[in-house]
Amino acid sequence: MKVLHLDTNHPLLLEQLAAMGFENTEEYKASKKEVEEIIHLFDGIIIRSRFKIDKEFLDKATRLKFIGRVGAGLENIDVTYANKKGVFLAAAPEGNRNAVGEHALGMLLSLFNNLNKADREVRQGIWDREGNRGLELEGKIVGIIGYGNTGKAFAKKLSGLDVEVLCCDILPDVGDEFARQVPMKELQQKADVLSLHIPQTPLTLGMVNKEFITAFSKPFWLLNTARGKCVVTLDLVAALKSGKISGAGLDVLEYEKISFEDLFEKEKMPAEFKFLINSERVLLSPHIAGWTKESKVKLAQMIVDKIKGKFLVS
Repeated sequence: MKVLHLDTNHPLLLEQLAAMGFENTEEYKASKKEVEEIIHLFDGIIIRSRFKIDKEFLDKATRLKFIGRVGAGLENIDVTYANKKGVFLAAAPEGNRNAVGEHALGMLLSLFNNLNKADREVRQGIWDREGNRGLELEGKIVGIIGYGNTGKAFAKKLSGLDVEVLCCDILPDVGDEFARQVPMKELQQKADVLSLHIPQTPLTLGMVNKEFITAFSKPFWLLNTARGKCVVTLDLVAALKSGKISGAGLDVLEYEKISFEDLFEKEKMPAEFKFLINSERVLLSPHIAGWTKESKVKLAQMIVDKIKGKFLVS
């Protein structure tokens, strides 16, 4: 079986697939159109987020048996059509859940304690203790929307702190010892902090909008380590200006392309993003919550293990 690798990943992917009997081909620079001209030769694809695998692409992949997506989600793949064609899909949400949980906690603590602002000021010779007086997490209520791999990892990190954790999910009975599952309305009534751990789907696109934000009973802090397009930036900025949202930690942005490599669809920077980068109440990172040295290994290993479990090659 021949496997086409479209993105660079940890070397163990190539090494272990070869040891299992797969023939690896690496093609990291060809355009999507160029890949479509050769895809009929391959039984498997390994990809991160280089381009969208759509119906047209899948129709040209006449030998395709599996797609390994080295990441948590499958939003860059036409899952419905792939399933219809009998293509096995392997993602690795287990591989970076700990990294995302730690990143979300780090962002929250940094926001509460003005660490980025204080660091910048001290480097400029400004010693403003009162202006950087922080908040404590103790006694706060943290709401998590999406209680799967990363949501549960974040809740587990919070378990050592004196906070109440609520979770909301489309699936029933996912709560555990780290978070109590509640309806969305109760979460919006009680939460001091909201952390998103949801995939990008038709249900979650633009979910955090003006109506959603207004439904919260008190000002809250927003963390998004999930997908940028789940938050309407225009409405987020309005809420930051009004004080409805006290601050935001954003690892992902609405303006990201599917590849997550280039930030903007257009050369002109959106006015809302200008506000975010100039706000002392906003912490930004470049989609790296799940991007640790350890998760690089874990993600690759998860994909290998899932392919091995489905297609054992002697």
